[in-house]
Amino acid sequence: MVDLADTPVIIGVGQSGDRIDAVGYRGWSAADLAAEAARTALTDAQVGPELATRIDAIATTRTFEDSYPQPAPFGKSDNFPRSVAARLGITPHTAIWSRGGGQSPQDLVNEFSERVAAGEFEVVLLCGGEAISTTRHATRTGKSLNFAESPGGSVQDRGAGFETFHEKLAVRHGVVSATIGYALAENARRARLGTNRAEYAADMGRLFAPFAAMASTNPHAAWDVPAYTAAELVASTPSNRWVADPYPIRLVARDQVNLGAAVLITSERVARQLGVDPARMVYLHGYAQATEKLLLSRPDMGASPAAQAVSRAALERAAITVDDLAAFDFYSCFPIAVANVAIDAFGIDRDDARGPTVTGGLPYFGGPGNNYSMHAIAEMVATLRAKPGRSGFVGANGGYLSKYSAGIYSTTPRPWRDWSSEALQCDLDAVDGIDPLDIFSGEGMVETYTVSHRRSESGDAPDYAIVIGRTAEGNRFIARSAAGETTAAVAHAQDILGRPVTVSSMDGINIFRFT
Repeated sequence: MVDLADTPVIIGVGQSGDRIDAVGYRGWSAADLAAEAARTALTDAQVGPELATRIDAIATTRTFEDSYPQPAPFGKSDNFPRSVAARLGITPHTAIWSRGGGQSPQDLVNEFSERVAAGEFEVVLLCGGEAISTTRHATRTGKSLNFAESPGGSVQDRGAGFETFHEKLAVRHGVVSATIGYALAENARRARLGTNRAEYAADMGRLFAPFAAMASTNPHAAWDVPAYTAAELVASTPSNRWVADPYPIRLVARDQVNLGAAVLITSERVARQLGVDPARMVYLHGYAQATEKLLLSRPDMGASPAAQAVSRAALERAAITVDDLAAFDFYSCFPIAVANVAIDAFGIDRDDARGPTVTGGLPYFGGPGNNYSMHAIAEMVATLRAKPGRSGFVGANGGYLSKYSAGIYSTTPRPWRDWSSEALQCDLDAVDGIDPLDIFSGEGMVETYTVSHRRSESGDAPDYAIVIGRTAEGNRFIARSAAGETTAAVAHAQDILGRPVTVSSMDGINIFRFT
């Protein structure tokens, strides 16, 4: 008989919300939301108060305020994991503040499953929260809040992790948000597929319509969202303004939410000691993670070989195929994040009856910073408990298609096996990248592009355009449009993929104009 005693299992999951339009709105901080989700996870395990006392490690995802150089207008905790623990009345020996990135929840499940299996910890609490909606609402309405706190205690702070996607050359030319970075990747994918703008937009709508439909039925969603049709998602209207070509706002992750989520991991031995119902135990059968090349260095800017390799590896390690999966949650900050894995790697039909998400996705369920996939894992656990013996896939993405982590979950007991991603990463790193030109003047051809739009009282309008191009010799360059010229408006009105441009450089900025 196979001994499963040391096999890690998920025994409890929880989610929380604090909608500003709700009657019971409480104005919770991110730590409050994470703690409330953790309380729900403790209750979900259905074993009583002893469980909380057995938690010997807490690991939290990083809030946006702790991930980027931005102000915290109402203060913040200087030790987020200990702030959450204090609200729960527990003092775990180990507290970890994870690195930034949307891949981090799945990374944490991978890591702490390994560490529980090795006997390092008995019970681990993973959690996170975001109160971005409350912060913006209070700022807008002039309300004063105080989220500053110093709970004390030791913590392992792993840092924000900017270096995996931050490129000074890209930032210098206007790649200053995820929307712009992903838009460049999206148009590069369209260029590879050879489709026109209308065809590709319709396809993005078809891809994301099932996400909106799922979110419209999910009680944990951050707001009431309509079950938008594919056409409604991509049509340019006053309520669906342009953000960065090819994205109107309904195709963009929405981070203005108040959400928290939590996952409890222990060994099967401890779970049985605590009296956890075996039918509520969920196992991690296969997992992998990897880091992609920097955006401007990718041979194909419209793909992430790392995300594809990670997703396939997780399936192989679980010894199943895509057809064996009962449910998916593909990370959905932007359409390409879904298409890169679901379509380009897995070959799933857009109308697959299983659907692409168990939550509703970042634009519709809500995109709580780095913690979205903690919600996906929580929803997947609940989904699989209702489908005993079946398996589900969770894919978590960070940066600009920069970091990917995937897990295969099931209620079927299976002996634990550690899976290293070191060889996978080495194979990815062995592929030569492209060294983009820092300064360029001359003729070139547009490889991909985007147009960033600005908001005004009269509506959105093209602000500036960015092109990634190739010289006649095959070298890659980046350039942006000049202020006060019509270049951005032309790029928005016309499809400029493959179009010739002339580039001049001044003060370290490459400026393009149409030849």
